[in-house]
Amino acid sequence: MSYQLSSKGKNQILCYYANATHLVQVVRIANIPNWYMERVIFPGQRLMFEAPAEAVLEIHTGMVATAILSDKIPCYVLRVIEEVSSELELVIPEERCAVLAS
Repeated sequence: MSYQLSSKGKNQILCYYANATHLVQVVRIANIPNWYMERVIFPGQRLMFEAPAEAVLEIHTGMVATAILSDKIPCYVLRVIEEVSSELELVIPEERCAVLAS
């Protein structure tokens, strides 16, 4: 599953999130002016999406009526690190990025 913003900017990054719990989660980004993303993520489901580097992914876990905000993750931490050529610079330093194990 993938989600792209309608207005692409220079600071867009590809992000990855996986629901490693046994509960349904609602993930959302609401801190970007004039843009909002919300998705339901089932247990074991993965999500790839593009978002501004300054976006924050909110994770709401639990039942529909009792869902609580369980985490907030800056999107730069969820960034998918792609191989880049040596003449290109990363927008965000590697030490601020999470590395995904396969």
